[in-house]
Amino acid sequence: MLDDRTEPPSPQPPRATGAQPELPAPWPEGYPAGYAVVDVETTGLGRDDRIVSAAVYRLDRYGTVEDHWYSPVNPQRDPGPVWIHGLTTEVLRDAPLFAQVAEELTGRLAGRVLVAHNAVFDWSMLAREFARAGRSAPVEHRLCTIVLAKELGLPLPNHKLESLAAHYGVVQRRAHHALDDARVLAEAFRPSLQRAAAAGLRLPLHACRPLTEWSSGPAIGRQRSVAPGGRGPYPQRGWRPSRKRPPCPYPNPGRLQPGGPLVQGMRVAFSGDTGTERELLEDRATEAGLHVATSVSRLTSLLVTNDPEGATGKVANARRYGTPVVDEATFQRLLAGVVPAEGTGPGARPAE
Repeated sequence: MLDDRTEPPSPQPPRATGAQPELPAPWPEGYPAGYAVVDVETTGLGRDDRIVSAAVYRLDRYGTVEDHWYSPVNPQRDPGPVWIHGLTTEVLRDAPLFAQVAEELTGRLAGRVLVAHNAVFDWSMLAREFARAGRSAPVEHRLCTIVLAKELGLPLPNHKLESLAAHYGVVQRRAHHALDDARVLAEAFRPSLQRAAAAGLRLPLHACRPLTEWSSGPAIGRQRSVAPGGRGPYPQRGWRPSRKRPPCPYPNPGRLQPGGPLVQGMRVAFSGDTGTERELLEDRATEAGLHVATSVSRLTSLLVTNDPEGATGKVANARRYGTPVVDEATFQRLLAGVVPAEGTGPGARPAE
């Protein structure tokens, strides 16, 4: 869906800019068959924030544009930083809800690698919106163009989209408009992809896991918002605000042993996408008497990740320190049988 009130100048097909390498023949085996370059604008950066617009450029295996799509989205709440994305309550009054564009998005994402600048953010926002709509995004892998630029060693002053665009001579017409940002990224991704292929670089793909369980209760401490269009108040549902967790009352008993149980006081860290919303997993770990760590160190008892080969700092540190790694399903099973800390008795519960 395109809205004449918010659409930037008609996007032109991405073009080759600067000295680009010839397409390698044959194209590297294992490279994806197609890409979906995505950009979303949102009401904010938090877990309970919503998408206000989305754009997708579909590319073939060589990075050539096939088509593009854009739609504003009614977030059912205040649109947030209008001075950034330009989408006011009035503009979004008659925009479709995310559930009404989910089918279109599903078709455009299916069978493709999701490409975005800071891809973990765009993917997280989409995964939550799909979960709210009772659906799952058909995305198996994502590729972050920031990570790809680092892998390629591009001489950028920073890793902002505008710097990547300038490197390839791509002109931004309307920054922070989802359609134009997606166009710019599509233009910059194509030469990056070709450089990676010419160098035989393994693409930094990251596995995506759609949400299968999430909190459906009202967000704690949030006010009810009036929906764009005056359709009445909407409770802030689904995503609780971040909060400081109480300190773990038990000493760290050390690392998880092969075939052994979790023990109260163990330090557990999480990395990557999880089928259960991350904060719910952290809550359950805390309630069981585990210490939820924000990083991996020599003291970490275990790392929970569904992508043990992922290029995250936590995975790299776990490899460096020899930290035990388990997937989400294994962690959930272990969580059902946490052993009380030494000296606390079989019926002991963690302190409030």
